[in-house]
Amino acid sequence: MSSVALPRRRRIRPARVITTVVALLVALIWVFPVYWMLNSSLLPNTVLTSTTPQFLPWGGSLANFAAIFTQGTFWPALGMSVAITLTTVVFCLLFAFLAALAISRFRFRGRASFVLAVLFIQMLPAEGLFIAQYKLMASLNLLNNVLGVSILYIAAVVPFTIWMLRGFVAGVPIELEEAAMVDGLSRTQAFFRITFPLLAPGLVASGVYAFLQAWNEFTVALVILQAQEYQTLPLWLRGFVQASATRETDWGQVMAASTLVAVPVIVFFLIVQGKLTSGLVAGSVKG
Repeated sequence: MSSVALPRRRRIRPARVITTVVALLVALIWVFPVYWMLNSSLLPNTVLTSTTPQFLPWGGSLANFAAIFTQGTFWPALGMSVAITLTTVVFCLLFAFLAALAISRFRFRGRASFVLAVLFIQMLPAEGLFIAQYKLMASLNLLNNVLGVSILYIAAVVPFTIWMLRGFVAGVPIELEEAAMVDGLSRTQAFFRITFPLLAPGLVASGVYAFLQAWNEFTVALVILQAQEYQTLPLWLRGFVQASATRETDWGQVMAASTLVAVPVIVFFLIVQGKLTSGLVAGSVKG
């Protein structure tokens, strides 16, 4: 008689169950403010100011978003934020990538001093530089200008981005390039065909950091962008709340405005998350 192998029953470990439950609870606590913002953006102000909270958007609508779009101030602020953020991310990655390569791959005089300078600059408080930054941008006629704010953002983000990319570059053995050069590739070809694809996760992670810093930054933009028509989304949101404060605050519109500021970040993360995972997998296979 042939015996049929019965499937083994997996043991349920109490520690794993407890860890999963705790992780789910923490995730729910973290997600709830975001959900409440989205829920409130769909409800009228009369419902939001009532004593009984409404946890589901029954009877909700897009009226709050329509009211914001009809004001005409959202799209210029969005354009400013997109232009400043893209400029910051592109040039920050370019400068930080070249600096990380120089630190990790070459030995030159002043290398240790440069590394210490990067650390020292990162430790400087941003508030202590506002006056100097304002006077510098004013002397260069770069107030209320995309280029002026982008320069300050790049200078603030590059030091930490160099440290991030330096770790990724140092993690790729130089022997891979040397082996490719033995096979007949030039140094440049070996770098772009072997090393550069393995650095894709680091570039994506650094790009995410630069994007968040530029998109959400408020204080530098408040100092440099003083004209009403040259405001980023954080400044626009501040002005929107202040305008609401002059009358009865329409919390539905405030939450809708906050949602419009947060949505591009969420979309960006959804796009980058898959690319970051695929880059890590591709790097592990090639390594």
